[in-house]
Amino acid sequence: MNALVTGCAGFIGSHLTEALLADGVDVIGIDCFNDNYGRREKLRNLERAMDWDGFEFVPIDLARGDLFELVEGRDTVFHLAAEPGVRASWGDRFEQYLRNNVLATQQLLEAASRSPLSRFVYASSSSIYGEAETSPTPEDLTPRPISPYGLTKLSAEQLCDLYHLSHGIPVVSLRLFSVYGPRQRPDMAFNRFCRAALDDATIDIYGDGDQTRDFTYVADVVTGLRLAARASGVEGRALNLGGGSRASVNEALSLIGELAERELRVSYGEAPNGDVRDTCAATTRTREALGFVPQTRLSEGLAAEFEWTQESLRPAHALSEAPGLQITGGARRGSTGRRRGAPPPARRDPPPPRANPGRAPGTEACSSAAARRPRTGARRGRSPRGARRR
Repeated sequence: MNALVTGCAGFIGSHLTEALLADGVDVIGIDCFNDNYGRREKLRNLERAMDWDGFEFVPIDLARGDLFELVEGRDTVFHLAAEPGVRASWGDRFEQYLRNNVLATQQLLEAASRSPLSRFVYASSSSIYGEAETSPTPEDLTPRPISPYGLTKLSAEQLCDLYHLSHGIPVVSLRLFSVYGPRQRPDMAFNRFCRAALDDATIDIYGDGDQTRDFTYVADVVTGLRLAARASGVEGRALNLGGGSRASVNEALSLIGELAERELRVSYGEAPNGDVRDTCAATTRTREALGFVPQTRLSEGLAAEFEWTQESLRPAHALSEAPGLQITGGARRGSTGRRRGAPPPARRDPPPPRANPGRAPGTEACSSAAARRPRTGARRGRSPRGARRR
């Protein structure tokens, strides 16, 4: 197997790239280092991948097109590159969302239509559902996004359907639900919460904290993506990828307070436009089609992300450039010269949490919400003076 991974320097893409390389898969990774968060964090995400001789990095903007040479000879495409974030998708940045989520996907599909592929896996989003009337939410519920971000992800998913029907591209779309874990983007909730907890800073919550999410650990998402790449009979389908760990924001804060061993300072404000109240994935079809069963409880996954956040905040972990990374024109390899199959470098991220033996495989664990106020490790507070911590 050889693969093309778009968004390889991002949160999920970097984990997927490393997992493929560790199994002997040759990977071409694409990323354009867009400005949704810092270049330094993205370079850090690429450090391990650059140690593999089987990895080639191409810094290219997908929306500019001319992608055929990158797709040619690949048997699998994992399309994770996107302009992320619900709140930032309003206003002047909407053009970026159209360009990086819709146009970029169309250009990649055009290239894929001219090259025989065994699978094209598209990372869609639960944001396409909007305020779903059914919980758990099945895949055949009519999508009704309530944010520009959700609209562009749905548009890209529909482009995948179109190219599957008209050009026979073997596409499968996975609708990801609230992914978290080590390397999470700085603007995402758990990353902000963990950093604030470690700094004893005020945590700003959008809404009352009783909103719930179906949280999905990043290692489980990587497993789902890889299963989708090799499962039979899934071409042209869209499937939910949820973690079965539905919890309220307040419950997550309580867990982080326990990890930080301090009472958190929490300020509650208005919920912004585009934020849904609750999400919960119906995963029966995904389990039947892919054999996918999430393995990570929220408490275990949060502990891994908290430990990673502690490590990343240490001064010794500061990074100006990733070792051996050259990003001026064309594909480049890392300069370490490590042979494929040699032991990878020492891990800096916490190892994936162990499987949860207490949950029966395939259980729709998020079918009943547990939305309650934090009982330990968090307290309400007034809005902080000055700018919000992002």
